[in-house]
Amino acid sequence: MEFLTTLIVDRLHRRGPKSENSRHAKRQWKKIGKKFSLSKTVLYSTFCFLYIPLFVIIFYSFNKSEGAHFAGVSFRWYEDLFLRSGDLWMSLLYSAIVALASAFIATILGTLAAIGISWYKFLGSNYIQSISFLPMILPEVIMGVSLLIFLSGIHMNLGIGTIIIAHTTFCLPFVYLMVSSRVDEFDYSIIEASHDLGATESQTLFKVIIPSIMPGIVSGFMMSVTLSIEDFVITSLVNGNVETLPIYVYNMIRHGVSPVINALSFVLIIGIGLVAVLLRKGIKSFAAAH
Repeated sequence: MEFLTTLIVDRLHRRGPKSENSRHAKRQWKKIGKKFSLSKTVLYSTFCFLYIPLFVIIFYSFNKSEGAHFAGVSFRWYEDLFLRSGDLWMSLLYSAIVALASAFIATILGTLAAIGISWYKFLGSNYIQSISFLPMILPEVIMGVSLLIFLSGIHMNLGIGTIIIAHTTFCLPFVYLMVSSRVDEFDYSIIEASHDLGATESQTLFKVIIPSIMPGIVSGFMMSVTLSIEDFVITSLVNGNVETLPIYVYNMIRHGVSPVINALSFVLIIGIGLVAVLLRKGIKSFAAAH
């Protein structure tokens, strides 16, 4: 019994307030333990996996040699890019036209769909909301083949128009998802206040709702542009004889990759980076103003 009492008192004494030296030693041990972090290691490894290939492309865009051996710094591939690569720029122009047109149409349809499905109840709204995510889930081969069968069934000639239709189809769910997430956070009392002040449905839409969800709309538009420019599988099935940039690069790979592609990649990285910075500042300014 005495032994048990002594043991309990000793345990209570150990659980009591610790000395300053003990707490300091514990803090130091925690700092030492935090020197290795699994989450930071995974994060830095992911960054290296994503960005090291970009730096390799940029490095070899200044290579004097055409092969993998670095023979010195040269701007010959940039000269070929801007002066002797008309077909490459034409394919980039086709990609830009398709991306902007399909993103514009998908943004309008996706925004209206997000507003209508979120705020209005009608027959089949839940069904439409469920099937709208199918283009995101289905493999691109299935999407491309189904679109090809449909376009052939209506006897539509394959070309830039069919590419725009196909890209609008698979970009639409991404716009809907981004805009609907913004709509779900919208305060409906603002709409009621605009109606109380005499605003019509169209005035409420264009002057209240759209400015409030504009960051989601812009994000959906930019996502659609990115998805459209980089798409290869669906485009290759519905393009006809139109060569967008991914198809042009694929045809070049079969005959050997030219370092001109490295130069074009660096130019696109700079251009996209500038657009992203400008849009980031513009969206922040727009959101602050509204």
